[in-house]
Amino acid sequence: MEQVRRMMHESGAESGLRPPIRVLMVTSEWPTDDSGTAHFIVRQVKFLRALGVDVDVFHFRGGKKLGNYFRAWKQVRARIAQQNYDLMHAQFGQSGLLTWPKRLPLVVTFRGCDLLGVRKEKDGRKTFSGKCLQRLCQLNARRADAVILVSAHMRAYVPASAQVSIIPSGLDFDLFRCMPKEEARRRLGLPDSEHLVLFVGDPHEARKRYTLAENAVAILRRTLPARIILGWKVPHSTIPVLMNACDALIFTSCQEGSPNVVKEALACNLPVVSVRVGDVEQRLQGIAGCELCADERPETIAAGLEHVLRKGQRINGRSTVQELSEWVLTEKVIAIYRSVLETTAAPATNSRRAIGTAELVSR
Repeated sequence: MEQVRRMMHESGAESGLRPPIRVLMVTSEWPTDDSGTAHFIVRQVKFLRALGVDVDVFHFRGGKKLGNYFRAWKQVRARIAQQNYDLMHAQFGQSGLLTWPKRLPLVVTFRGCDLLGVRKEKDGRKTFSGKCLQRLCQLNARRADAVILVSAHMRAYVPASAQVSIIPSGLDFDLFRCMPKEEARRRLGLPDSEHLVLFVGDPHEARKRYTLAENAVAILRRTLPARIILGWKVPHSTIPVLMNACDALIFTSCQEGSPNVVKEALACNLPVVSVRVGDVEQRLQGIAGCELCADERPETIAAGLEHVLRKGQRINGRSTVQELSEWVLTEKVIAIYRSVLETTAAPATNSRRAIGTAELVSR
């Protein structure tokens, strides 16, 4: 709490020196229960509010249906007319469609498949809907006053004129913390003697490639007894316990922005065995005990798993992700809000001292 009070004091929120920024956050992903996905957005809203930002959330499910988007668009228009917001923050590129025509300063966070284009699992080519989504997201990037990307490799997909900042999803270190493996297994009713490999994600989502993970573990069992544990449709608060109970995380996605589960595993000192995707190579760089696979063959992944499991050690991952604290990253988001409001409120005054958002945040 002391850290929260210090940040609020520095931002002027606690003392009342600055009026709170009023934000309408629009998102197409929002967990409807504790076992849902996109908890990283809920966490960001929670931390923004803790630091004095007045956040109103509008969430909807597009489901690739034009009617859903049209109804949500009308609801957003009505909310803008009724409330005095300072700016809008669209989470995921498709959410930015609800801001057309733009009536308020706009920040858009792109998180992966929205901007990269959804790809088929087998041949790696973009689906037709993925191509359409990518084009719409690029249009949103041109319209936005600031663009947030969760990983630097996504920069190539954004128009050069966009004001871009790289801000990964943050970590709540109070939730994702280390505990003894024996205690975690006891809480989950898991046996002490087995090698357990954790897979977190929807096994039916093609880009997650759960079948590839299963095949790798099946090959592993030829030389080392092990079984895969599926972290899906369980309370979000159970995921850190699973990470402390298992011996390794297997990550096989064919497309990602900045996968949160890899960073969460590092925060729990859980060894990671992963294919090269998103910013995983950057995250695992220099961490002894993790394996970045040279290719995506199940035999290669199985070999990486065997190497990790035979060592039987935890990693020193938590110290490498300290800069991903949600408190730190939320301050960067607020800095972007203030920069956008200053620029859009008085563009002529600010023209000579305008600073790109990314440069401002990197200070």
